[in-house]
Amino acid sequence: MLTKRIIPCLDIKDGRTVKGTNFINLRDAGDPVALAAIYAEQGADELVFLDITATVDERKTLIDLVRNVAHTINIPFTVGGGISSVADVSALLNAGADKISINSSAVRTPALINELALEFGSQCIVVAIDTRYIPSTGEGQSEHIVHTHGGRKPTELRTLAWAKEIEERGAGEILLTSMDTDGTKAGFAIELTAQISASANIPVIASGGAGTMDHFVDVFTTGQADAGLAASIFHFKEIEIPALKGYLRSKGIEMRV
Repeated sequence: MLTKRIIPCLDIKDGRTVKGTNFINLRDAGDPVALAAIYAEQGADELVFLDITATVDERKTLIDLVRNVAHTINIPFTVGGGISSVADVSALLNAGADKISINSSAVRTPALINELALEFGSQCIVVAIDTRYIPSTGEGQSEHIVHTHGGRKPTELRTLAWAKEIEERGAGEILLTSMDTDGTKAGFAIELTAQISASANIPVIASGGAGTMDHFVDVFTTGQADAGLAASIFHFKEIEIPALKGYLRSKGIEMRV
């Protein structure tokens, strides 16, 4: 059995780590470099850094901050936010990122996924899906719909179909965030995660809603996710990573030491 991964996420705004609920009501969660060092020391398997306003502000990811985080940690490091070209990816990899995450630019130009996978290898390319459940208004079905621009803009894309296309175009991983559960601490979107995990042949990182250790048990078993990503429970020390890994091992879930 492949080991499961625990991944803290640093959502960055104006150079600080922030965390909100359902993608709004952001509050400060600390210095990203200091937090990154703590998570690496605690045994996090990877770290994700998302410059959450880069696309909306129409600017590039904060390269100097990426470089400072990379110098501080010794675990795989994924960076996202405002990435839209081969040159952007090259700059981030040169600054110390191991993988990059794209979302809005992939939706806008799906062929970018193919281009980046060809240039840098699929193992380097994570495509993030921010998704919200849209109830039926009487016409058509209720659907999970892909959103872009930090969750601000709904698209025409159905989440399940987009996940399949992402894989076909060469992405190495899917970072699936449920906007409905994000920051609620009520649990991951298990049913959706399970649907995508079952149909995907690439790893799925589940994000949005972690509040207890049992939520990770659920997303790794019923949800079939390969990794669980969380932010506030780690930032505000509600759950410590070593204790979480110990608990998951006690439940028979293989974890990296």
